[in-house]
Amino acid sequence: SKSLSDEENLKLFGKCNNPNGHGHNYKVIVTVCGEIDPVSGMVINLTDLKEYMQEAIMEPLDHKNLDKDVPYFAEVVSTTENVAVFIWENLKKLLPVGTLYKVKVYETDQNIVVYKGEETI
Repeated sequence: SKSLSDEENLKLFGKCNNPNGHGHNYKVIVTVCGEIDPVSGMVINLTDLKEYMQEAIMEPLDHKNLDKDVPYFAEVVSTTENVAVFIWENLKKLLPVGTLYKVKVYETDQNIVVYKGEETI
């Protein structure tokens, strides 16, 4: 985090605190919800969903240094939580309104983030 000292970054991020960066092979699972179309039998056409995921996830993030290559992360710490938010926001712009239910991001098999958007009260 640019807002923290080297010592604070080391204390907060531990082994993930590397001034030259480090990589992950994230796995992303997107869940949609809605009424099932009586003709297609689907909530959303899977071919369309794959295209939306390609545009919202793969194009901006695949094989990128998140901190250097993705403008969003110039000001936002590239934690898995923030990667999930980034993916949610990108998909929400593309998917039919109300169909995006959940974004699940696996950083590792043990470190998983689930994001369902901001709840309003």
